Amino acid sequence: MPIGPTTRRRQLGADLRRLREIKGMTLEEAGTRVGISKATLSRYETKEGTVKWPAVDALCREYEASDEERLALVELAKGARIQGWWRSLADPIPESMNLMLTLEDEVLREDHYACMYIPGLLQTRRYAEAVHRASEVQCAEREVQHMVDIRMKRQELLERDEPPHIWCVIDEAAMRRNVGGREVMREQLQHLLALSERPNITVQALSFSTGAHAAAVGSFAILRGPTPELDVVYVDLLGGGLFMEKPQELGRYRLAFQYLSAQALDLESSAALISRINKEF
Repeated sequence: MPIGPTTRRRQLGADLRRLREIKGMTLEEAGTRVGISKATLSRYETKEGTVKWPAVDALCREYEASDEERLALVELAKGARIQGWWRSLADPIPESMNLMLTLEDEVLREDHYACMYIPGLLQTRRYAEAVHRASEVQCAEREVQHMVDIRMKRQELLERDEPPHIWCVIDEAAMRRNVGGREVMREQLQHLLALSERPNITVQALSFSTGAHAAAVGSFAILRGPTPELDVVYVDLLGGGLFMEKPQELGRYRLAFQYLSAQALDLESSAALISRINKEF
């Protein structure tokens, strides 16, 4: 999968911070040397906002980076213009969703643990509509349809020539929760079974018999980039979501997902459980 503008921007920020720390400079010292403020350089390093490639070139010279690395970072800066299909939408989208779309558009792999609902990338339209109507009770139907349209559009990444790998550990409770009625659930579970047969989609069921497990606190997703330091954890919250990328946070959630996948049923047993639940509907 080609590297997109968001990944370039995040890689650029990480590399600029690494070079500055190797030289032992503070943000203020480095910024003063190239004529930008401490706040601006901080934004460069924390991957926020746009960057000016001449400033990146000057910073690399101050950090005594090699010509090869300097030119590579300048190219990253030139290519770090964030554009995406969602920018052309007529209606606004929540900021947390905007960030999710930006990151997901370039992800190489996503690890999902779902305890409440089937993961959004694997939802049918009718199931997604029922989820949004229940969780956004004050939203007009037009807004519900707008959010569902975005979710359906997100799923197009599964149809790419080089789609990301989607690994989902889904709690049995999420598969048994009657969302939208029996017909909607039958359609959803059949869709889940069909998707699980794709080589880039792994679906494991976490059965009730497992008991206590590694992520009893709630659903989360790990969005994995081309390098581990570009990974991001997304945690569902009421009215939005929380993104985390500190090394200790990433480590905690990576370990939790490893435990969850080990505790969950194997692929054949997972498919059998989904089929049994589907028959019950």
